[in-house]
Amino acid sequence: MPTLSPQYLKSNLLSGLTVALAMVPEAIAFALVAHVSPLTGLYAAFMVSLITSAIGGRPGMISGATGALAVVMVALVVSHGVEYLFATVVLMGVLQLLFAAARLGKFIRMVPYPVMLGFVNGLAMVIFMAQFGHFKVTGRDGAQHWMVGAPLYTMLALAALTMAVIYLLPRVTRAIPSTLAGILLVSVLVATLGIDTRTVGDLASIKGGLPVFHLPDVPLDWATLRIIFPYALVLAAVGLIESLLTLTLIDDITDTRGQPNRESMAQGVANVVTGLFGGMGGCAMIGQSMINVNNGATGRLSGIATAVFLLSFILFASEWIERIPLAALIGVMFVVCQKTFAWGSFRLFGKVPRADIAVGLLVAVLTLIFDLAIAVVAGVIVSALAFAWEHAKRIGVSIHVNPQGARVYALEGTLFFASVAQFNQLFAPKDDPQEVVIDFARARVVDHSAIQAIDALALRYRQAGKHLHLRHLSPDCRELLENARDMIEVNLAEDPRYRIADDKLA
Repeated sequence: MPTLSPQYLKSNLLSGLTVALAMVPEAIAFALVAHVSPLTGLYAAFMVSLITSAIGGRPGMISGATGALAVVMVALVVSHGVEYLFATVVLMGVLQLLFAAARLGKFIRMVPYPVMLGFVNGLAMVIFMAQFGHFKVTGRDGAQHWMVGAPLYTMLALAALTMAVIYLLPRVTRAIPSTLAGILLVSVLVATLGIDTRTVGDLASIKGGLPVFHLPDVPLDWATLRIIFPYALVLAAVGLIESLLTLTLIDDITDTRGQPNRESMAQGVANVVTGLFGGMGGCAMIGQSMINVNNGATGRLSGIATAVFLLSFILFASEWIERIPLAALIGVMFVVCQKTFAWGSFRLFGKVPRADIAVGLLVAVLTLIFDLAIAVVAGVIVSALAFAWEHAKRIGVSIHVNPQGARVYALEGTLFFASVAQFNQLFAPKDDPQEVVIDFARARVVDHSAIQAIDALALRYRQAGKHLHLRHLSPDCRELLENARDMIEVNLAEDPRYRIADDKLA
């Protein structure tokens, strides 16, 4: 942890309080989406935020109960009950720990931008569609029916008022999160005017104390495993995908490098603990993480403070939270969907390769039909195939002799596993002069196969008794090379900066 200076304490504690206030309504809303008690969502937000902030691989990133996981949990809870959900969350954490032990976090660096766009857009659409379930009520026949008449119009009006406050308040002041302000205003309006509408308390009480250790009340047999394993696998994949994509985003914003494998481990530990203490599990939250980072809170203290504030809300403010109208939470989720959806992606039509557009649409559609894990994996596979097809044959070189008499190979293209063979054919160490320069200014090194190819080429030149100079390599390349380390020429002003997927840096 950095030096606990007054400025560090102030920025991280205040940001933690702000994020906690913003997380309360969302944690409740996500719990309702999953058809579990709001307290289940709040416990998850507290425990996941505390553990991942304390031992995770990305300080400043906030984790908690999320909509991406909630929409996967619905079918399990409806079919088998909440105890099976707790068992599933524990197994989800175990699978994430196995993922971390296998050091697979590095591969998040390989997720292309079109897949990220499709991921974000698909997530927004899934959350949006999930809200319409709250406009149904149970009829006398026991079936679910759409609300009609005054109850429907009341909920729509209150949801619209909540959205208006969230959008308009930041133009006046940012002293209080607009999400919280919208919920408070609508709650006060409903209480003052005696408006008859559904509230959180109509679904379940959230009054509670500290989380209590609780083994899931399910049979420990093969039949149970067959029920929970498919859900646990999907939840583990969705949680890691969302967490590691958020980690990558924060890396770019802060110009630092997180540790994907360590974050995967922390997510696993958090979900195992959460499942054993009555929580619904969780993963990284893009919105709350952006709030935290934009407040300048990039230390672990901010996330720990968020968790402590959340627990204090559970212990001392449950009576007030139960009075929150459902319409206010629906309005919050509609705004979350609108802000999550990448509307700028529509402007890309006709401006980017057709393959990129197809991948983005594929991921979004598969998210709606199946789930985020299948969608993102399919998108990455299609993108990788398209990339390999287009770029494997595009590694090229221009050769000239510089004023010092050295032969200069100016590379152009992408060096990765599919183009390594062609890269090796570009050089002839036995026929080259004593001094040789390879310039990577217009080339990009992507994976460990490329690093090994450069190392092997350096060894060939050394065995031939030639002097090889490597220019314009990124810091990641310089750190990973072994045979060629003494051949690298560093130019901090001109050397590029990009990330390479590799165990040593993950």
